[in-house]
Amino acid sequence: MGLLNDRVAIVTGASKGIGRVMSRLFAREGARVVCAARSEALVAETVAMIRSAGGEAIAVVGDASLEDGARSIVDAGVTAFGRLDTLINNAGDGGPTKPIQDYLTDDWFYTVNSCLTSAYLCSRFAVPAMIAAGRGAIVNITSMAGRRGLPYRVGYCSAKAGQIGMTYGLAVELGRHNITVNAIAPGAVAGDRIDRMIQGQAELRGVEAERIRQSFVDRSPLRRMSTPEDISSLAAFLCSDHARNISGQCIPVTAGEPAS
Repeated sequence: MGLLNDRVAIVTGASKGIGRVMSRLFAREGARVVCAARSEALVAETVAMIRSAGGEAIAVVGDASLEDGARSIVDAGVTAFGRLDTLINNAGDGGPTKPIQDYLTDDWFYTVNSCLTSAYLCSRFAVPAMIAAGRGAIVNITSMAGRRGLPYRVGYCSAKAGQIGMTYGLAVELGRHNITVNAIAPGAVAGDRIDRMIQGQAELRGVEAERIRQSFVDRSPLRRMSTPEDISSLAAFLCSDHARNISGQCIPVTAGEPAS
């Protein structure tokens, strides 16, 4: 028996990174997965991986930060599988690495919409289907940047802090419908995104990228970054019956680094 048997789960940002790993894990744990992303080619690859391993999934191409896109993602899942139990709000672009005086209004709205508005819209359209199903689990993939900040990342830090606040508010609002709402706040996660952020930080500070990368490792008691698998395993637990009484929490995954 898988952790997520008889679940229908939407994973946004499923084309790569954490979203791809999470989609594959959820399918292995028995969920039917709605893999949503803006890139048709990449999200099709995710679905092909799931199906080749014997899992069940569909690809939905849409921009979760737009009202029509978010609605179409949820509608496609309900149409394909007849219900919706689980929503992983993982979509989001980190935006540019810039000092505040150079951080343009367009940079701000792009980053906030990508990370926070997408989570709001997908939750807004998913909740009625969860109420109809009699249960639900929403997990917002936020960041430790939303709890303690990073230099030159004002839009990203603000958007991720907003996701944490949204988690708390929705958990209180939706508990009466048997819907849990939690957030996962990763620290440094190995992958393309942190590589780009480290390079940007290095250029702004005038230091070698490896020095910044090593600083993330050095402040972790476990002396390592987290992986997409670490985040995905926690998400699967939070969406399972084992976590039915866990709601309104923001759980750090930091390889041992204190959360505050």
